[in-house]
Amino acid sequence: MGRADARRAQQRGARRAPKSGGIRRLFTWRKMLGAFFVFCLLIMGAFVALYMYVDIPKANALAERQSNVYKYSDGTVLARTGDGVNRQNVDLAEVPKDVQHTFVAAENKSFYQDKGVDLKGTARGILNTLSGKGKQGGSTITQQYVKNYYLTQDPTVSRKLKELVISLKVDQRYEKNDILAGYINTSYYGRGASGIQAAAQAYYGVDAKDLNVSQGAYLAALLQAPSQYDWAVASPTGKRLVKERWGYTLDNMVEMHWLDKAKRDTLKFPVPDKPKPAPGMNGQTGYLVDAANAELTKQGITAEMRQAGGWTFTLNIDKKRQKQLEESVDRQLESKLDRKNNKVDATVQAGATSVDPKTGAVVALYGGVDYVKHYVSNATRRDYQPASTFKPLVFASALENESKTQDGDLIGVNTRYDGTSKRPVVGSDTPFAPENEDNQSYGNVTVQTAMNKSINSVFAQMVVDVGPAAVKKTALALGLPDQNFPQRPAITLGTMNASTWDMAGAYATLDNHGKKVTPFIVKSAIHRDRTVEPVKGIGDQVISRKSADTVTSVLRGVVQSGSGQAADTSAYEAAGKTGTSENNKSALFAGYTPDLTTVVALFGESPKGGTQVSLTGTANSGRANGGGFPAQIWADYTLGALNGGSGNQFDLQDVERGEATVPNTPSNTPSAPESPTQSPSQEPSRPAQSPSDEPSQPTSQSPEPPPSQSPEPPPSQTPGLPGEGGDPGLPGNSNNVANNPPGH
Repeated sequence: MGRADARRAQQRGARRAPKSGGIRRLFTWRKMLGAFFVFCLLIMGAFVALYMYVDIPKANALAERQSNVYKYSDGTVLARTGDGVNRQNVDLAEVPKDVQHTFVAAENKSFYQDKGVDLKGTARGILNTLSGKGKQGGSTITQQYVKNYYLTQDPTVSRKLKELVISLKVDQRYEKNDILAGYINTSYYGRGASGIQAAAQAYYGVDAKDLNVSQGAYLAALLQAPSQYDWAVASPTGKRLVKERWGYTLDNMVEMHWLDKAKRDTLKFPVPDKPKPAPGMNGQTGYLVDAANAELTKQGITAEMRQAGGWTFTLNIDKKRQKQLEESVDRQLESKLDRKNNKVDATVQAGATSVDPKTGAVVALYGGVDYVKHYVSNATRRDYQPASTFKPLVFASALENESKTQDGDLIGVNTRYDGTSKRPVVGSDTPFAPENEDNQSYGNVTVQTAMNKSINSVFAQMVVDVGPAAVKKTALALGLPDQNFPQRPAITLGTMNASTWDMAGAYATLDNHGKKVTPFIVKSAIHRDRTVEPVKGIGDQVISRKSADTVTSVLRGVVQSGSGQAADTSAYEAAGKTGTSENNKSALFAGYTPDLTTVVALFGESPKGGTQVSLTGTANSGRANGGGFPAQIWADYTLGALNGGSGNQFDLQDVERGEATVPNTPSNTPSAPESPTQSPSQEPSRPAQSPSDEPSQPTSQSPEPPPSQSPEPPPSQTPGLPGEGGDPGLPGNSNNVANNPPGH
């Protein structure tokens, strides 16, 4: 290449080289800074235009609030709520100064100095809205007042921007005290109370002028989450959070020099009064509306949204079945009680939930004798134990996990266990030796017989064979809540907490061949501004059909020949299980037909303080066990709800019969029952079987079976006789003693 060619190549390279430099010159810091200023000017111009365009509007529709309508599934009206807002405005001068300060300390410490807006909080709220995080974000008292009085609760960017502009104008036009008065008079405090006067009455039974600083701090704390922070219905977490916010409010008052530190240290949390039911909520109406509202809250329709009105809520409640359930409780229970003159009868509370297993729809619910007289719903309360209605879930877990006994037998309907009372479980690090009903021992029995007679010792060993953790996993999958649910052998007695609603969901899942059923009560929720998807009642397969159908086959025996015979009738095919908790504090019958799943419960509750008490002596009938009043109510209701009966049959497939070891010699027959203090290593894991299907009672066993007890029939038959073991109070059972062992 010559020199001339080299120069030309160099020139061409020089012409190409400035390309990247040109891009850099296009994005110089001066140009970028200029663009930023132009952008800021545009934003400022847009805000000025918005400020000029948006004026302070008239009060929103809450001032002329519409009612909400609750309907039965057929469209007939159940209840109307919110025909008038529960609010009575008060002058700020009537509210004690330190109570006024609680709201400022809780919500907006800079209220008396700021210009009505929190730009940081507003920007955070807009970003959260754009990112789908809802209405999170800080705002001043002025902004909250503007939202309550002039705008809506909708978490939209346009509403946030309007809120910002109107708040600036309101702050310029009105005095701070006027704004604070508007805020505390328009805020929603829960319990249907809008405004501080209604809230003072709802929570403490006093006028706003008589509130003290401690009570004021609680009402101020409520505003962050009225539904979750209402002490009467709050979860343990909700109670902890509201107490923390109450303390935070008072500490801020000390910081702002509105409260003396020494006085602050003497203040105790002011537990509110129990709620008073709203007018028109008497009978079962209030329980139905409350259940619907609780479900709506979980679906995102908050109490504040409902308070604004204009909703039509259609429930799944079947008007005919609802009436039938109420009449069945009256006929089978209330007509037999003497609540005025009998102390035991005065403590009896009934609850029930009835579900369509094919859809999950709650078609009937019984919450108590009267919502106005007993505010807590007995259908949804979780402060009592489900007792032996949990045993089928233990068996379901054994089947689902293909568990084996300590001797290696696959667990199924005909698998045999030692039914000796107080028999220590084998294979567990946690010693456990439960007593059977009346301390009766049964020797060598099948799982079918053990379920029929609700034999505690059998299912205690089964929990160990499956593993408590695995049993709990199955129970949670079936729908039980994880509430007071330890992973120990004692869970076989149903020592956790679960409502009739929870148990109805679990049994409906068994009824639905293992496909998850989630009970839901709201069929539709319609409003002109939004739509709501109902709860999905049918979910995934949570246990196999084989496991679910095997449990159903066993529970049919409980109704036909076991502790649930009071629920048996030729008018329909049924499966179910009784349950009576320790000291007869609760008694349940959980049962189902191919068309309907219903759980009925009795609870012993002291009328004075809600303390759990024994049901023994209810209607002068000895034990009030699951095979008594609950099963009778269930049968009466089911017969009516099915229009006198149903010819539908359970479609059971692949029922697991299980295995039973046959010993070479009879030398391994069980020894006499040991005391609860016996170590597990001294007891065989399960008795060996005699060569025949119909074993004789071992001569070494003590005590001897009562004369009325027959040998266990062959596995091919449905074993069990009325009045033997399990829940007491069955036909032919004269053992009406006062003390009831747990879990029957």
